[in-house]
Amino acid sequence: MKLPRYPEYRDSGVEWLGAVPGDWDVARLKSKVSLVTEKAKQRTRAVALENVESWSGRFIPTGGEFEGEGVAFCKGDLLFGKLRPYLAKVYLADEPGEAVGDFHVIRAVRGFEPRFLQYQILNRSFIDIVDGTTFGSKMPRASWEALGGMPVMVPSIAEQRAIAIFLDRETAKIDTLLAEQERLLALLAEKRQAAISHAVSKGLNPDAPKKDSGMQWLGEVPAHWDIVPLRHVSKIGNGSTPNRDNPAYWAEAGTPWLNSSVVNQIEVTSSDQYVTPVALRECHLPVVAPPAILVGITGQGRTRGMASPLKFEATISQHIAYVKPVASVLDVNYLRNFLECSYFRLREESDAAGSTKGAITCDQLSRLKVPLPPINEQVDIAGKISSDISKMDSLSDAAIRSKEILLERRAALIAAAVTGRIDVREVA
Repeated sequence: MKLPRYPEYRDSGVEWLGAVPGDWDVARLKSKVSLVTEKAKQRTRAVALENVESWSGRFIPTGGEFEGEGVAFCKGDLLFGKLRPYLAKVYLADEPGEAVGDFHVIRAVRGFEPRFLQYQILNRSFIDIVDGTTFGSKMPRASWEALGGMPVMVPSIAEQRAIAIFLDRETAKIDTLLAEQERLLALLAEKRQAAISHAVSKGLNPDAPKKDSGMQWLGEVPAHWDIVPLRHVSKIGNGSTPNRDNPAYWAEAGTPWLNSSVVNQIEVTSSDQYVTPVALRECHLPVVAPPAILVGITGQGRTRGMASPLKFEATISQHIAYVKPVASVLDVNYLRNFLECSYFRLREESDAAGSTKGAITCDQLSRLKVPLPPINEQVDIAGKISSDISKMDSLSDAAIRSKEILLERRAALIAAAVTGRIDVREVA
């Protein structure tokens, strides 16, 4: 859609805004809104940071409840996430509720259309400037002084409404395409999981005689396969985090040390942290060499249960377990596939153990029963899985790229409309 520009522009006096339409005012945010600080007396609709989608500002129900005292908000108030990395979260309340303390609650009171204001604050340049004002703090927050001092564009109310209507309509079209890509990614992830699960539990020969595995989740397996605890065919352990305040433990070079984030990678190939020989001696730090699989064992996010092959010699934190297979009986690629299809089972078992934080233990991993074909068959199964899922992964990569392009287009459209680089009055 080719949209016209305004007939006249003037210098806004703000470097990052540049020129704005000639009849638009530029004001500080705090001159057009008020900061709401009223404590909630009765909890109604509770909104925490994880309830707000960063790129759209939509409310995403999670079913959880945040703890502590919150701030009461009304319909039409804006909730701005003030804690990094949630600065891009801006929710326009469609009903009253209570916000966790990590939101600024702001209310448009002086000639501002709340929906137009939300789009202004969702503007990526606006967020980046606010983020920059808080850079350098260990736990950076956007203060009200920083946020309230930000410049905002002030067209007439009629024009604000026209821009909001235009953006509602056009972003809805983009959001429909984004939802299609999300559905495709979910379908591909489901097919990927099914392909791996079938191969590591049924093998490649559909006519092979079967036997009961003795495990409900696994069902029948080929009759010539063994079922063994993982500890019988591998070495399992975890590491630690040496004291950060002890300079004898950390160095610019030495033995690579890995934290739990690495298990979200396709494979672990590098580290940016290193420990000394002193740390290896004193801090329960195993040196793990390939072939081995690293498994995330703590946390509520997706990391817990994720598995990734280690490709170089390193040591690890207490939040990772290593599983080093006996190479003559357990192929590392087959093992990685088995652990991947055991992801949800491991998480469910660790949740059921009663830990409030959720943790997979090395003992739990050691007791995990593995369907064990002959080693040459494991290699063939891993090869077939790799071939099959590479096609699905290519489709997933394409869908992810499409999502990124759509998100960039959405952000660019919002930025252009709220800063007056395009005139949407005739098409709103």
